[in-house]
Amino acid sequence: MQENSANVNPANDKSLGEYVPSAVQRDELSEDALTRLIEQQSAKLPSHFFLFSAFGAMAASLAFELSGRTRASRFVGMWPPALLMMGMYNKLVKVLGSR
Repeated sequence: MQENSANVNPANDKSLGEYVPSAVQRDELSEDALTRLIEQQSAKLPSHFFLFSAFGAMAASLAFELSGRTRASRFVGMWPPALLMMGMYNKLVKVLGSR
């Protein structure tokens, strides 16, 4: 079965050329010294620190709830998602490096 020339992409020949990607690192996207310092210091923390901190916050929230301190329980109960996200960011910085 032969293709109809009306269904062929006219730019098809151009897509066969060599693709040269642009440079990823640009001055306007580089990190400042404070961000680099924070990433270097947080990379020193072990990854499980954030996981155990999140578990500790959940346990503390449960303890506050069982003791009747509901406001403290809700406040501490909001920490685990933030701690886990910090742990993910920490792991990404360790694996991919500061760019």
